[in-house]
Amino acid sequence: MSSNGAVARSGDSPAPGAPPCSKRSGKQPRGRGRLAAPVATRANALHPGAWWLWALGLGTAASRTTNPLLLGLLVGVAGYVVAARRTDAPWARSYGAFVKLGLLVLAIRLVFAVVLGSPIPGSTVLFRLPEVPLPDWAQGIRLGGKVTAEGLLFALYDGLKLATLLICIGAANALANPARLLKSLPGALYEAGVAVVVAMTFAPQFLSDLQRLRRARRLRGRADRGIRGLAQVGLPVLEGALERSVALAAAMDARGYGRSAAVPAPVRRMTAVCTLGGLAGVCAGTYGLLAAEGARYGLPVLLGGLALALVGLWLGGKRSLRTRYRPDRWELRAWLVSASGVAVAALMIAAATADPAALNPGVVPPTAPELPLWPAAAVLIGLLPAFVAPAPAPAPAPAPAPASAPASASVRSPRKEAS
Repeated sequence: MSSNGAVARSGDSPAPGAPPCSKRSGKQPRGRGRLAAPVATRANALHPGAWWLWALGLGTAASRTTNPLLLGLLVGVAGYVVAARRTDAPWARSYGAFVKLGLLVLAIRLVFAVVLGSPIPGSTVLFRLPEVPLPDWAQGIRLGGKVTAEGLLFALYDGLKLATLLICIGAANALANPARLLKSLPGALYEAGVAVVVAMTFAPQFLSDLQRLRRARRLRGRADRGIRGLAQVGLPVLEGALERSVALAAAMDARGYGRSAAVPAPVRRMTAVCTLGGLAGVCAGTYGLLAAEGARYGLPVLLGGLALALVGLWLGGKRSLRTRYRPDRWELRAWLVSASGVAVAALMIAAATADPAALNPGVVPPTAPELPLWPAAAVLIGLLPAFVAPAPAPAPAPAPAPASAPASASVRSPRKEAS
């Protein structure tokens, strides 16, 4: 196997005129570009942090607009990249769950707009619900009443934004290996990262156990739905989860998990100050970038908070005795993938500042949304990982069924024939 992940099959001869390729050197022919996506291997797999930066960039872009055309384009970009670059690993199946969760959030947002009303005044009344009278201390809240087209349209745009954010996060969950992401975390976040990765790893196993038990009950002719069916299935599933938790705790304890080095008191205090100050700066800067009024101070505060947080994480990593085996490298493809997400976010923020009406269509009165050209072109930059990230290895071909042995011809002895 070459360094770029291309598999050399034995017996293949090079094409006429192509330079020879040595198996040890791993060099590929000159006709193939350097940025052509190779087959993913352990050596050239993309850094998981690049997938998260790309997804967070798409999510930031989604938070700057309520245009359903741009939001649908962001969902399409995320779905195409996931379809092109996800593997058959258990965590890769979580994308469908995030899509369903986004649709559920959209439906709940519309139901709330119908039942509890909308802050957007509207004159186009679609229908009326029986209104429940509320006491004086609940002024500003209503149950039932008139439902307007403007309020439903505002709720639809708002729900689409939340659903797009969830789908972008689901794309990162489906593409980034959680175990490799844990290895890339700083030493100060190792314990928290282990808890998150264990939860993300056990969730697919929990679902697979639930599906297996329900399938077994159906094969036995027993009910697998309803309260009774769930109660009879839930106990074996919880028992299996408890056994896995005990086994994992014993394995972690046997490997010395939880040990820490002695760190002087001034270093601990400086670590706490830098970490807390950096996290506060990151929160304030992120709010400034997401809010329409705080774009001026948002970026400087965010960069300052990130610098303080990095210093705090570096100091906090001194108490960790953990060593990394074969750490993931941040190579050119990781830079391209992460830069595509950052570019989408930056261009969308610039577009929201330059032409906010195009990215936030009006609902009073309702206007048909239009697709702005250069923000749409900026969203399409997010498709870059589908072409430069290493492609997942193809599934192995099923083994051919063994040919049935020919029936052995019966040989008669000469004595029997003579008789």
